[in-house]
Amino acid sequence: MDTQNNKHNDQHDESFRDSIATINAEGERAFVYPTKPFGKYYDLRTYFTWFYLIVFFTVPFIKCNGEPLFLFNVPEKKFILFGSIFWAQDFFIFGLGMLIFIVFIALFTVVFGRLFCGWACPQTIFMEMIFRKIEYWIDGDANYQKALKKAPWNAEKIRKRVLKFLAFYSISFVIALTLLSYLISIDHVFNILNNIGERLGAFLGIMLFTTVFFFVYWWFREQVCLIVCPYGRMQGVLLDKNSVVVAYDYVRGEDRHHFKKNEVRTGGDCIDCNLCVKVCPTGIDIRNGTQLECISCTACIDACDHMMEAVGFEKGLIRYDSENGIKDKVKLTFTTRMKAYSAVLLILIGVETVLLTTRSDYDATILRAKGMLYQEQPNDQLSNLFTIKLVNKTREKLPVELKVENFKDYKIQLIGKDIEVKPEAVTMGEFFVFLNKKDIVERKIKLEIGVYSHGKKIKTVKTNFLGPIKFNSNN
Repeated sequence: MDTQNNKHNDQHDESFRDSIATINAEGERAFVYPTKPFGKYYDLRTYFTWFYLIVFFTVPFIKCNGEPLFLFNVPEKKFILFGSIFWAQDFFIFGLGMLIFIVFIALFTVVFGRLFCGWACPQTIFMEMIFRKIEYWIDGDANYQKALKKAPWNAEKIRKRVLKFLAFYSISFVIALTLLSYLISIDHVFNILNNIGERLGAFLGIMLFTTVFFFVYWWFREQVCLIVCPYGRMQGVLLDKNSVVVAYDYVRGEDRHHFKKNEVRTGGDCIDCNLCVKVCPTGIDIRNGTQLECISCTACIDACDHMMEAVGFEKGLIRYDSENGIKDKVKLTFTTRMKAYSAVLLILIGVETVLLTTRSDYDATILRAKGMLYQEQPNDQLSNLFTIKLVNKTREKLPVELKVENFKDYKIQLIGKDIEVKPEAVTMGEFFVFLNKKDIVERKIKLEIGVYSHGKKIKTVKTNFLGPIKFNSNN
């Protein structure tokens, strides 16, 4: 839904489609200098930002049983979610979780458009609610920023540029440290900072992260949303006329013309003040309809409501609504597509819940040694050599005892020392299983081996025991 189906499309100027606000006629980068927003939605976003930042910067310090509350250590294939450790063996659970997230994003976008982008996306929060506010504090509002850019390099400009550089780079450094703490834990981050000489490579990695963040918020800015992020392009496929977006009520607003005091107004309510354009962080004119560049930040809503209130008109000329809501005054309905997405989402969440609740803290794999046949043993017995792989996902040592479950007369002989798995580790071992010849009635028989720890069975593993070929005596 690139533009609303304006009732006056024949006269509507479509030239805005020929370019984007951040590229000038010569094809060079045109920086956007949005006017500082204010209003109800901006205040709500500020409150949400404080909550978001408190959570983002404090969670790495929260520990459960000595481990981080959240950890996504990809190099070591170790993931911690609410204190529960997941390893590579549990990757299918994470895979399903990612699938659920994608379906949720699709459903959320179908109903609410890019609400996530404007209110919860880290890029928007850091850029608009932190770095942009610092910029307003140091450089002033949009007009002052434009004047400062054109000004010669005098003492004031140098002072402001140095101050802004230090502020931006310092905050980028803190963001980089926090993000890395989610990947390698806050303890490892502090270890790097306390031993820079010994961990120079890791420290340079931190500085590289910092520089990337600094570059994004100093120069690249809204281009992340326009060029890098694929979510803006997804909306063109997912949005329909029932999706809730930041929309201009063209039915009420057109034909627009400037406000004159005490006039008898015959046109629409839009007074063509362009304040909605001036406050937009991506430089678009929302009156042209929903566009790829719109991140639903609501700055234009606050600006328009302020102007409507100032001239005595009803607020809501720009508001959260759908195309059908504006054109036909239709309320949001739960469409068939929304129901289908919701049904799929509920099924996936149910499957994920079952997987999480039935997930075992231990994994065991037992296989007969490759290339090995049975061995003849004294006392009319046969033996097979097996290898065992044990995964301990807990934070405690795991001493292991093996028992054959489906045979009464048997013997297990470990090769080497007793099997014990360290916390959060994987151990390999080998052992022989001895069975009586009379119990081996087929060439290959099923074997059920119970894995016990501290007298409690933690796993039952099925494998095969190989015996001699049985010949029919009648042949």
